[in-house]
Amino acid sequence: MDCAQRAHGTVAADRKSRHGSLLAAVRKISARRIRSRLGSGRLCIVLLVAAACWLVHAASPGFQVRADENAVPRAAPKERAFLGALPQSVVDMREQILAAVHAGDVAELRDAIEWNEMPPDFGAANNDPITYWKKTSADGEGREVLAVIANLLALPPARLAIGKDPENTSVYVWPYLAELPADRLTSAEEVDLYRLMSPAAAKAQKSAKKWSWWRLAIGADGTWHTFRRYD
Repeated sequence: MDCAQRAHGTVAADRKSRHGSLLAAVRKISARRIRSRLGSGRLCIVLLVAAACWLVHAASPGFQVRADENAVPRAAPKERAFLGALPQSVVDMREQILAAVHAGDVAELRDAIEWNEMPPDFGAANNDPITYWKKTSADGEGREVLAVIANLLALPPARLAIGKDPENTSVYVWPYLAELPADRLTSAEEVDLYRLMSPAAAKAQKSAKKWSWWRLAIGADGTWHTFRRYD
């Protein structure tokens, strides 16, 4: 009987020991979780405090001034060539001029000339432009002049604000190069220059620092203002 009691006591003690160990392990794990949660909580508190400080700083006048300065767009570079849509009246006159080019007949420029209330400025050709252009063209038929017109109108124009009439305040000038400093062209602009004239003529023009070639201008209302060579 004594042996049985001692065995039972040993088992009970063993169970109590294991129960104590398990309870200690559970308490240890719980303590770790609590510390972990407290650490996360501290992190959240730190982040909230930092966010509040940033909001206070952002509301300050100095911060707003710097933000506003960064938001102001920089001034756009000066327009060197007009790449937008032309007014329909300008498109119509341009097409009328090009009709003579496509026909290969300089005499057909009369149709475009007669669209104007006043004849365009043709310089030395003012008295009889068709006869003059035929006479001065190397081919004797005015086709050299038509080729000049085709090359001018193939490039973008310059857009000039001239006059006070809101419906006719702009004049479109071909080529746009005629309105730029001849000695300060970009590489791409120099390529366009060589499309119009020989390298020797381009060099002379850059040395003179002024436009000394053909120039064609059409007003926003479709008026053909000029087509002449400038020396």
